[in-house]
Amino acid sequence: MNYAVIMNIITKALMMSKRTFLFSFMLAVLVIGAGNNSYAQDPTGEPAELDSAAQDSVKKAEEAAAAADLLIQEEKDKKAKEIIDAKKAEEDAAANMSVHQIIKQKFIEGGPGFMGIVLLCLILGLALCIERIIYLNMATTNNAKLLNEIEGALGSGGVGAAKEVCRNTKGPVASIFYQGLDRSDKGVEVIEKSVVQYGGVQMGLLEKGLSWISLFIALAPMLGFMGTVIGMIDAFDSIQAAGDISPSLVAKGIKVALITTVFGLIVAIILQIFYNYIISKVDDLVNAMEDSSISFMDIVIKSGTVK
Repeated sequence: MNYAVIMNIITKALMMSKRTFLFSFMLAVLVIGAGNNSYAQDPTGEPAELDSAAQDSVKKAEEAAAAADLLIQEEKDKKAKEIIDAKKAEEDAAANMSVHQIIKQKFIEGGPGFMGIVLLCLILGLALCIERIIYLNMATTNNAKLLNEIEGALGSGGVGAAKEVCRNTKGPVASIFYQGLDRSDKGVEVIEKSVVQYGGVQMGLLEKGLSWISLFIALAPMLGFMGTVIGMIDAFDSIQAAGDISPSLVAKGIKVALITTVFGLIVAIILQIFYNYIISKVDDLVNAMEDSSISFMDIVIKSGTVK
């Protein structure tokens, strides 16, 4: 009996499903029985040749083994196709997600605790930035036009008319000029000191709230880093509880932990851009105030209204 064929059938049957295993096992038993009936020893002790029935049994066993191999391969191909289809469906779903959905998904993955605090920093920082931008844009005026109107008012209506022009004009420059004209009867030095001192007050108003914006710029990434550290601690706690270093478990914990850092850095970058724009706007207004103040003093002295 060719026991190698039978062992091959049994080995492959162990890799199959339960139903296929039982079928192959019964077939192997039939083959062994046929082989035992077909084999005999002659008086000299040499094995007899396989008869036609035994050969048919072996042939059927080989065909069954080939069919089993084909069934196993079909099952493997089916599973591989299912995995590929599932991955393709996930990729298509990810590609069809909008930016809003992606941000929402990452926000949920990062955890509502630290992600909510970082989001609060973004909201408050943007509110302050928008308020400062609106205020600075309203404070921007045509200083050359204002100086010409003041010069004409001093020549035609005196200090009272010039003060009325400043009172009807918005912006820090007009306010500085009004304070100087209001002390025109006290001499040039007093006017100059008044312009300089009130210019410092207006500059402080222009820079109001910038310290809070810089605080949120520094606070957002630090909160993100803290969330990352806490997330890493949770990941290692999960590994310790599982008792096994699973790559999927470690990767999931690290991914969730790093999302808070990314979100914190994004918030800091956004606020930093607005902060630099506001600083540049304040610098432009301060330079315009200083230049206009010099021109204003020249106009006041030339008008002869100062004692």
